[in-house]
Amino acid sequence: MPKLNQIIAIQSTKKSLAKDALTAAYHQLQKADLLTGISRNYKPKDELGEVLPHENKLVQVKVTEVLEQVSRSLREMFDVVATQDYANCLAKADVVVAGQVILRDVPVTHLLFLEKQVTDLQTFIEKLPVLDPAERWTYDSSQDCYASESFQSLRTKKVPKTHVKYEATKEHPAQVEMYMEDVTAGTWTTLKFSGAVPASIRNGMLDRVRSLQDAIKAARETANGIEVEKQEVGEKLLKFVFQSDGR
Repeated sequence: MPKLNQIIAIQSTKKSLAKDALTAAYHQLQKADLLTGISRNYKPKDELGEVLPHENKLVQVKVTEVLEQVSRSLREMFDVVATQDYANCLAKADVVVAGQVILRDVPVTHLLFLEKQVTDLQTFIEKLPVLDPAERWTYDSSQDCYASESFQSLRTKKVPKTHVKYEATKEHPAQVEMYMEDVTAGTWTTLKFSGAVPASIRNGMLDRVRSLQDAIKAARETANGIEVEKQEVGEKLLKFVFQSDGR
C-alpha cells in the first residue's frame, strides 16, 4: 500500500495534467474544420466531357477519440485525489442518482473536489460538437464516423452560341450576334462526413452530469463533517457520464 505522503506528492501533478488535457481537448473540438470530411466524385455528362479529379478530405478529429483521451487523464487524476481524500477524513456519504448508487462512502472533502470537477466536465460536454440537424446522418463503419445522405449537383460550362439578329437581304449581309450559353457538363455526387456526435448523445451526457452534480451536493450536505487504500473512482464516474446509447 502507498503512503499518504506519496499520494500527496503526486496529486498536484495529476490535477495539472488532467486540466491541461481537458483544456486542450476543449479547444481542439472548437475547430470545426478538423471534424468534417467530404468525398466528391465527378462524372462528365458524356465521353467528351472534362475529367475532374476526385476530391477527398478525411475527418481529422473525432469526438469519441477525444473523449477517450480525456477520460484517461481524468481517470488517473480522480483516482489519486480520491485516495488522498478518503484517508484525510471519516465523514462519508453515498452519491446516488435516481436510486442508483454511483459511489459509496465518499468522504466530504472528496465531494467538494468532485463538485468543481463535474462542473468543468459539464462545461466541456456543453461544447461537444454535434451533427448538423439540417442533414440526415448515419454511422459509416468503413469511415468510423457519421456520413450524410449523398446529394447531386450539376456542373455547367459556357458554350458559344450564335443568334441571327437580322436575316440577309439583297442589300445587306445577315447580322449575327455571338453569346455564351450555360449547358450541363456533368454531375457532382457529394457525401459529407463528420466526427461530431448526435445531439441526443450530448444531451444525454448533460442530463447525467447535471444529475451527478445534484447527487454530489446532496451527499456533501448529508456527510458528517498512514497507509492508505488506493481508490478507483474515475472509471465509474466517466463511464456513467460518457456512456452512449449507440453510434
